[in-house]
Amino acid sequence: MSTLPSAPATPGECEWNLLLATCCVDPQPGELARLRSLLLPNVDWEALLRLADEHGTSSLLYQNLLRVQDSVPSSVVARLRERYQENLHKSLLLARELIRILDRLDPAAIAVIPYKGLVLSEVYYGDMALRQSGDIDLFVRKPDVSRLKLAVSELGYTIRVPIPDNAHKDYVESGYECTFDSPAGKNLLELQWALQPRFYAVDYDMEGLFTRAVDVSVAGRLVKTPSAEDLLLVLSVHAAKHVWGRLIWLCDIAQILQREKLDWDWVQSRAQELGIERILHVTLLLTNRFTAAAIPEAIEGIIQSDRAAQEFARQVAPAVMRGVLYNEQQVAYFRLMMRLRERRADRLRFLARLTFTPGPGEWDAIPLPKILFPLYRALRLARLAGRLLSGVGLQG
Repeated sequence: MSTLPSAPATPGECEWNLLLATCCVDPQPGELARLRSLLLPNVDWEALLRLADEHGTSSLLYQNLLRVQDSVPSSVVARLRERYQENLHKSLLLARELIRILDRLDPAAIAVIPYKGLVLSEVYYGDMALRQSGDIDLFVRKPDVSRLKLAVSELGYTIRVPIPDNAHKDYVESGYECTFDSPAGKNLLELQWALQPRFYAVDYDMEGLFTRAVDVSVAGRLVKTPSAEDLLLVLSVHAAKHVWGRLIWLCDIAQILQREKLDWDWVQSRAQELGIERILHVTLLLTNRFTAAAIPEAIEGIIQSDRAAQEFARQVAPAVMRGVLYNEQQVAYFRLMMRLRERRADRLRFLARLTFTPGPGEWDAIPLPKILFPLYRALRLARLAGRLLSGVGLQG
């Protein structure tokens, strides 16, 4: 595994253990007793606060330290309270914007599915401010992308990377999202019609995801969100894409496991169909390691027999603890992503799509008329070859 040269040093064992002990939403008496035992005189509070910010768990840290605040410096509690209130204000802003967007889309009969962030926090954490949220993530249907872009533009949203009209269809086919700014903030909205860029070769049944979506209440507004089974797979794939680098992603999985009675036959069958069994198993192993969430009995035997997943989890866990950063545009990263796929056919599809799927980098390099768009595949190959020779990243 290759890391960026700026990978931070390993955090202190005391601070790391404290961070893990405060990753739960509803600690039991025994867990609170253990938390108290970790509040040693030599705690580096600055390091702990920095870790919590990096892993997206500052609100959880605040909630849990409040339960033992007689053993915590008042200045630390005050700083965490400030972070929590900032996140609460951001969550309220996102809730307002989400409702404004949904109210605009409903009359046009444009279906969207909010997930992650705000929705995940309110549904699975019971408090919209307990999970830090940075933007609004909406799953959309491919045929609706153009109408959605127009609809949100009428609400003041502007797309961050404009796509030429003659490249729109190709972009939707090869890409997976559009990101928008608004007067309320930058990168505030993401419209996603696939889980990942096409080259990752995880061809999720998005129409099925829409069909299986369930009703939940967010800020008093009824919205659709993925079923628990879909959400588990979606979040596992997302965490794997980023090499499980933030604890909050594993906390999300732990909350789903705790609050839902999942159909494991369906989950395992769908993971096999998509070729993401190893991704699912590594995610559950890391969730168990860092949050103590039990691996469900229904799938425990399968995971115990998956030696490749167990070895992968053993390799990744120390990198998560050290805060290792992976350069997602380098050859080593793509090799890592290929190793995560258990089927040779999926690894080959990943490599072929990465090599031959053009994107904004190619369209910006040489504008071509629509009739010559097939030439962008050759341009993509030429650019990748040049980047490999120069050591520059593969994407872009």
